[in-house]
Amino acid sequence: MHIPRDYYLKKLISREKNGLIKVVTGVRRCGKSYLLFHIFHDYLIEKGIEPSHIIEIALDDRSNLKLRDPDVMLAYVKKQITDDQDYYIILDEVQFLEEFEDVLNSFLHIRNADVYVTGSNSKFLSSDVITEFRGRGDEIHIYPLNFREFLSVYDGSRDEAWDEYVMYGGLPFVLYRRTPEEKEEYLLSLFQTVYLSDIIERHHIRNKEELDELINILASATGSLTNSVKLSKTFKSVKNKTISSITLKKYADYLEDAFLISKAGRYDIKGKKYINSLVKYYFEDVGIRNAKLGFCQVEENHLMENILYNELRNRDYLVDVGMVETFGKNVDGKTVRKQYEIDFVASRGSRKYYLQSAFAMSNPEKLQQEQNSLLHVNDHFKKIIIVRDNIRPRRDEQGIVTMGILNFLLDENSLEV
Repeated sequence: MHIPRDYYLKKLISREKNGLIKVVTGVRRCGKSYLLFHIFHDYLIEKGIEPSHIIEIALDDRSNLKLRDPDVMLAYVKKQITDDQDYYIILDEVQFLEEFEDVLNSFLHIRNADVYVTGSNSKFLSSDVITEFRGRGDEIHIYPLNFREFLSVYDGSRDEAWDEYVMYGGLPFVLYRRTPEEKEEYLLSLFQTVYLSDIIERHHIRNKEELDELINILASATGSLTNSVKLSKTFKSVKNKTISSITLKKYADYLEDAFLISKAGRYDIKGKKYINSLVKYYFEDVGIRNAKLGFCQVEENHLMENILYNELRNRDYLVDVGMVETFGKNVDGKTVRKQYEIDFVASRGSRKYYLQSAFAMSNPEKLQQEQNSLLHVNDHFKKIIIVRDNIRPRRDEQGIVTMGILNFLLDENSLEV
């Protein structure tokens, strides 16, 4: 099954021969290897690069065991470069290579070589790209399949695809599992034997039950404002366990660094500043989240919000939770302060969008509630309400656009409608 990942291919193409190490990161099993070894490889062949000028090495392959030695790797690669034409060095699972930082930096001294690597598990995460390459690495983060990519290879209707996507997420290998039991078994096994064990190994966590329980809490409260202090109180009141907020903050950072979750900070729109430490956590893939909860809390409204957040991140937007504060007078003439929350403030360069994930607006009161937050933002940026119903984009007299979630996800230019 070929799954096009054109968005990421364009990113790779735009970075060709830029003098940096292209580092493809992402949660395990999201398609990093396929992107480089198949999609990018085919692109290079089509543009006329000779196969002998594409040096591809899968370091997790036992047959390449000797190449995990840094000196053997350097000698092998240099031996393959026999002329002045362009060469492409592509290393998969580079963390298996000993002293890989030195080896990759040595590759940068080969003038006609362009270097691409993937890395994952407990020895190679997002923070490593920043700390180890110090300005010489160019990170390309790849997400699990978005709904547009998922639907392009799904054998069924659009609504059937949505139901499956909400339940099992967008990890590519889920599509190869035919029955619900196979999909659930795959995701459960992946979480326990790969994701969780990677984090425990990397950070030498002794009490894995605490980490496991934290993930359960975050999964159950996806999209709710929280912080490490609130999480500590939850452990005390619900689990009758005392865990410091400092420890829980570390655990949450570990999960974020492993690409399992990401957070949206709380942003004061009028004051143009971040406020207090409250954040919302979302899972990089809703299938992973559902698997952690044993597929027992599949609440479509919360998962739709998570999917919308991921789509905005996938489109390279910085995503925050918006807050608008207003002041007015009550019947007694006293000043009253009100705070309105906007689900997402999506920013990229000079562009900004305000979005509400409303799921359903079944009555005028619900409609008014969703609009109120947006109407209190006094600027010219676009305001959008996303609902579950199949609604084509429509703009009301107040300038607010309403559209269905599937319309939004399937049109990569939907923010511009």
